[in-house]
Amino acid sequence: MPKKATVVVHPSFKIGEISPRLYGAFLEPIGTMVNGSMFNPKQATADEKGFRRDYINALKDTGLPAIRLPGGNFVSGWNWKDSIGPLEKRKTRLDLAWAQYYTNEVGHDEYLQWAELVGAESLYTINLGTGDINDAIDIVEYTNHEGGSYYSDLRREYGREDPYGVKIWYLGNEMDGPWQIASWQRDPRGYGILANEASKAMKWVDPTIETIVCVSSSPFLAHYPQWDLEVLQECYENVDYISLHHYHAAAPDNYGALLGSGEYFEDYINTEIALCDFLQTKMRSPHQIMLSFDEYGAHPSPGRGEIHYGRGPHNIYAMFNSYNPNRKFVRHDPNNMGQGRRYGRMQSYEIMNTIASASTMLTFLNHADRIKIGCMTGGLRALAATDRDNVWRTALYYPFTDLIKYGKGTALQTSVDCDTYDVPAYALDDYTQYDTKEGIKYIQSAAAIDEENNELNVFVINRSWETDNTIELDVSGFVGYQFIEHIQLYTDDIEAQITLENPDAIAPSISKAAKFENGKVTSELKKISWNVFRFKRTDQK
Repeated sequence: MPKKATVVVHPSFKIGEISPRLYGAFLEPIGTMVNGSMFNPKQATADEKGFRRDYINALKDTGLPAIRLPGGNFVSGWNWKDSIGPLEKRKTRLDLAWAQYYTNEVGHDEYLQWAELVGAESLYTINLGTGDINDAIDIVEYTNHEGGSYYSDLRREYGREDPYGVKIWYLGNEMDGPWQIASWQRDPRGYGILANEASKAMKWVDPTIETIVCVSSSPFLAHYPQWDLEVLQECYENVDYISLHHYHAAAPDNYGALLGSGEYFEDYINTEIALCDFLQTKMRSPHQIMLSFDEYGAHPSPGRGEIHYGRGPHNIYAMFNSYNPNRKFVRHDPNNMGQGRRYGRMQSYEIMNTIASASTMLTFLNHADRIKIGCMTGGLRALAATDRDNVWRTALYYPFTDLIKYGKGTALQTSVDCDTYDVPAYALDDYTQYDTKEGIKYIQSAAAIDEENNELNVFVINRSWETDNTIELDVSGFVGYQFIEHIQLYTDDIEAQITLENPDAIAPSISKAAKFENGKVTSELKKISWNVFRFKRTDQK
């Protein structure tokens, strides 16, 4: 039996203010994500623009705060000017990133207007691959300038009178990636200079915006973190965030590695924070750069291809520089996305994927002083999975929306004492190779105090795939707070799947085991479970 886990939270130990943008999602026109889920003029609920109302309403109900769009690798070859104005004049182009014909029926304005309907802030990624500084200037003018200039008046001519007011702008996507169109992999200084000049010019168009520069898009790349340093030395003073991407993967039966997802993000996060702070000191600057984790995920993967240990640069880059003579470009029909499709490529591991993803989100919350943006890849699908005619919730919907609803205010440090486990080093391919992780705690936690609404919420994961665990949660330092409830999400069947026919196969419940006495909650944590302990201050009006 595992020893009783103890978690202590105290109001004196604050991490930092939690940005609502921490719980965002990521949208890119891959497959039927745009042409099918978001846009289908022939679908029964489609509005006059072809947007699916059922999908909009489902996302709106979640309170999703922000969406990064329109990509992704896609944007490095996309000319936004092809996508504005009358539909009949828009140009269909080859999307080299995903081997598809992109019709531009969903264009710049449609992305922003759709996000408004969802009720989410648009976090916009510009093309700094094949695009240049003039494109960057023009897109901010078109999007945010009130009027009286060519592009702002063109926006008004095309039917949008008021500016969109986009505040967050990404200066390209994964610009170090060898897979990227017009990659800056071999010239970090050149990209840093371009990002610096583009950011300056964009802010001269609209001084209220903030910009985000790319650093290494994966800690597996051989040039990490030197590439990051060389980029930031050229643009540090004129950008506000760095953009980080990482996808954690483990073999389907490597439960410890998968459920410990958040621990594998720690080194990447800490390295990038240290790098930013090193440059702040080197430049004698008062400017502190924040982090945007705008693509991330955790999922089981069987791996691919032969493994050559050591992460040699040739082996890594060769994976992304091959050419397939049989590659065919696809034209996606939004009305032909199938029926009855279930969420995710690893549906049989739904609870594992859910807890792994939630682990990553808690890691971000525990760095809320520096990570201000988080956009989950697949987050839209997690909140509202779709086929041609239906929208439904996945298991990940519940931790995601719990954090949106309860993870507000200020993040607090938590102290955890529990059993631990180790994960030996492993590799899935030449690229995805992880070092040994020792001392991973079975219990992971994070906390948020919302002083405006007199609420305290503590989030706890039990990573154990074998046993339940008793927890003692000590909140005695929060005078006047009363225990409200212990929400839990788990399943006794690790193979359980949510389907249209069985939407409650994995569903939250209120624990009946929780007891509150002398400022401490004692309860049971089910194995592979997500838990929220809610408290309310009752000694104030």
